[in-house]
Amino acid sequence: MNKDVIKFLRESYNMTQRDFARIVSCSFSLIALVEVGKRRVTADLENKIKAAFDLDDQQIQSISTVVSEFSKGLPPFM
Repeated sequence: MNKDVIKFLRESYNMTQRDFARIVSCSFSLIALVEVGKRRVTADLENKIKAAFDLDDQQIQSISTVVSEFSKGLPPFM
């Protein structure tokens, strides 16, 4: 999981960084720092996000692929 996946998840649920942090049970500042690339996504944070949103590794990989394709400017299904 990386910063782009976290931002994608947060924005998909139309949440602020504070709302997302509250749901994930971490600090707002951690989410803000991760999204700007100043902090890494730790295993602990990744596990909290997976639990909060009921995601498994395969779903995270699918989201990562979609985010990666969008960042290239290409529709992910072409």
